[in-house]
Amino acid sequence: MQFTTMVLGTLFGLFIAAVAFQFLYYVFVFGKFAFQKAQQGAPKRIPVSVIVCAKNEAENVLKLVPLLAEQDYPQFEIVLIDDASSDDTLVHFEHFEAVYPNIKLVKVENNEAFWGNKKFALTLGIKAAKYEYLLFTDADCYPTSNQWIKEMTGHFTAQKTIVLGYGAYEKVKGSFLNKLIRFETLLTATQYFAWARLGKPYMGVGRNMAYKREEFFRVRGFMDHMKIRSGDDDLFINQAANGKNTVCSYTTDSFTYSQPKTTFKDWFQQKRRHVATAQHYKGFDSFQLSVFYLSQLLFLITPIALLAFQYQWIVVLSLIGFRYIFCWIVLGMAAGKLKEKDVMYFYPLIEIVLIFTQLNVAFTNLFSKPVHWK
Repeated sequence: MQFTTMVLGTLFGLFIAAVAFQFLYYVFVFGKFAFQKAQQGAPKRIPVSVIVCAKNEAENVLKLVPLLAEQDYPQFEIVLIDDASSDDTLVHFEHFEAVYPNIKLVKVENNEAFWGNKKFALTLGIKAAKYEYLLFTDADCYPTSNQWIKEMTGHFTAQKTIVLGYGAYEKVKGSFLNKLIRFETLLTATQYFAWARLGKPYMGVGRNMAYKREEFFRVRGFMDHMKIRSGDDDLFINQAANGKNTVCSYTTDSFTYSQPKTTFKDWFQQKRRHVATAQHYKGFDSFQLSVFYLSQLLFLITPIALLAFQYQWIVVLSLIGFRYIFCWIVLGMAAGKLKEKDVMYFYPLIEIVLIFTQLNVAFTNLFSKPVHWK
């Protein structure tokens, strides 16, 4: 009996610690993004190179390239990189190159030293770009409006040479998986936007980001993590970004959208790649992400035993309610900014599924390596 009481007391202490940490994290970290109004950048007329790297994306580039070409911006080029595609991607790129005078095509041949590595292909595209300011998106994405370039580049200043944008996913009616994917995207964006606003940027998404070319060469491009198959976006930002040179753009016109995975298996594999890449973040960034996830897990697991033994059950239930209220408020504010309010209707169920999916991903990655760039 004494041992059981001691164990329950320890679990109760861990539960309180988890709730306290979550409260501080949501209010003082996430709140830095959730409670701040989106700032529009001042319109600029700086020349911009929009860079798209594609491998076997024939169907997607037919939709993307015309939308890029129709951007309302005075001076920009589109650098299309074909990374040794085996489908008709290159054929479509050559057609677009003939149609639009501001398109530049970069053809990448298979290289034994860098075969299948997107970073090598992107490096060639960055070197081929005509302009110093670079704006990136993926071949399976598209901008939400013809003001995308203007919105993203409007945040560049003499000091701010890295711009982090939001890469959203399309909504699919009646799909719980779609809501799960978009909730995870919302949570991730809230986290990296908040830390960027706190002066500790740690990641960005290649679906929507921009930087001045000098930042790329300042950190020797992707050389320090070239052997890591993924991370052309988040590992680069983790290395190059800091509180002085980084700014966020999350006005609606600056969003890009992608088609989400349609099966849990495909999304699970995508999550495995992301988690494997995050292991290479700087020490503090890996630590804060790990502690945040651990606090989520402890919050879910410890109350089960406490309530089963009716240990301080009134306090436990009160803290559970308190935790969900402040999380709902903070994430709801963030969801409003990123046009993802509908996913919050399924909170907290959707959060519980995500937490245990992340746990499954972590265990799976211990025993096998995820597959990366096609």
